[in-house]
Amino acid sequence: MRRYWIQVQRDASGDGWVSIKTLDYHPELLERLVALGLVEIKDGMIQAQQADRLDKIFRLRSCLGVNLTGAAIILDLLDKINELKEKNR
Repeated sequence: MRRYWIQVQRDASGDGWVSIKTLDYHPELLERLVALGLVEIKDGMIQAQQADRLDKIFRLRSCLGVNLTGAAIILDLLDKINELKEKNR
């Protein structure tokens, strides 16, 4: 049995906004992600942190075959783990 290790790092580079036109994702896919509540798009812009989150979701999909909902759950759990680590420090 193969074992896979995932290392996800959070990019805390700022609270800026990015145009969705600069992302390599199909607009219909982005609309689906908005409908699922995974990201928020305003006036064709997405927050930089959410763009990073999209990249992580699609890495989970391509590397491990995780569906969108599963990837979102994994990222939420990783965020909670990071919060608990910070509280422990």
